[in-house]
Amino acid sequence: MSEAKRFNPLDYLERTLPKLVIAPSFMAMMVFIYGFILWTVYISMSKSTFLPNYDFVGLIQYVKLWRIERWYVACKNLLIYGGLFISVCIALGLLLAIFLDQKIRLEGVLRSVYLYPLSLSFVVTGTAWRWMLNPGLGLEKLVRDLGWESFKFDWLVNSEMAIYTVVIAAVWQSTGFVMAMFLAGLRGFDSSIIKAAQVDGASLPRIYWKIIIPSMRPVFFGAVIILTHIAIKSFDLVVVLTRGGPGYSTDLPATFMYAYAFTRGRLALGAASATMMFMMVMAIIIPYLYSELRSRSND
Repeated sequence: MSEAKRFNPLDYLERTLPKLVIAPSFMAMMVFIYGFILWTVYISMSKSTFLPNYDFVGLIQYVKLWRIERWYVACKNLLIYGGLFISVCIALGLLLAIFLDQKIRLEGVLRSVYLYPLSLSFVVTGTAWRWMLNPGLGLEKLVRDLGWESFKFDWLVNSEMAIYTVVIAAVWQSTGFVMAMFLAGLRGFDSSIIKAAQVDGASLPRIYWKIIIPSMRPVFFGAVIILTHIAIKSFDLVVVLTRGGPGYSTDLPATFMYAYAFTRGRLALGAASATMMFMMVMAIIIPYLYSELRSRSND
């Protein structure tokens, strides 16, 4: 037998050990992520109420779901909340990143200040903003105590405006994270290109607008994907800040799912709404992955 084909226990162990180390995590992921996704999809096609019932009934729960006015309100709120949350976070994050990219003094302090909200949970964020936006305790009372008696800011208890208080709190929480993503992208940009553009007479705002920002397409896509995922699964911030109210005016799909699955005893309907949320996430991620794989194959 040749040396190349001779069995070497050390080589075999070196090839096998990583697989053995990863195997438990891989199996847990398959069961507790993908397994429960499939279980949720199946429950959504059953007659489950307080407890799982595995009698298959097809798409009846989805038909019921789209006949519920509260679900339409939740989807409408998701469009408002998600659209504003994503666009404002990206705009502010990009502006803050450009500001810090100018090598200003106290950059480390400012970066820490902008990133501080990210270290807080949405429960803490919701509690703090609930105090600040409460008409009897927060901003409205403060301004009136300063002498402006006619000032009014009752968005938190106004069913038409309450969803925007969720946007305010979520933007405050997540803008620093987006800023960090853009700042990393800006710091990785080739400075020689900027110097060459300046030699040609291009102003700094024009360099950012025409050269740097268009080249950061992957960062934009990454930020959109992460923020979309945060928006679709938003639950704790809404529960703490508005409790879904007034009424159910600030309901989102996640709070709708919890209310029907765990408080109203309609597990199958809650599973149907969870499946719809999963489809929303996939509707964003799949086109993104397709575009990225296609661009890499073209390269």
